[in-house]
Amino acid sequence: MAVIEHALLPVRAGSEAAFEAAMQAARPLIEASPGFLSLEIRRPVEPGKPYLLLAAWRSAADHRDGFRMSDRYQQWRALLHHYYDPMPEVSYFGDPL
Repeated sequence: MAVIEHALLPVRAGSEAAFEAAMQAARPLIEASPGFLSLEIRRPVEPGKPYLLLAAWRSAADHRDGFRMSDRYQQWRALLHHYYDPMPEVSYFGDPL
């Protein structure tokens, strides 16, 4: 079973290209995390809408207690968090119906 992390990323208008470049730089940080399985970032179709983040983990704890408590997360945060307004909320989802 994989757990899906879901977040809508409200990127500040006008900083989309810089955000996308920062996300590419940040990808290896999350990919190196124990329990990480995959990451998908989707661009919004409509202007002004948030990006979609879907990450698969072995467990929610691998994300919450592993990645988010690591030095890699501090680097991830420094690269990406200043693009968000407001900060995104993260949700976790289990097995498909």
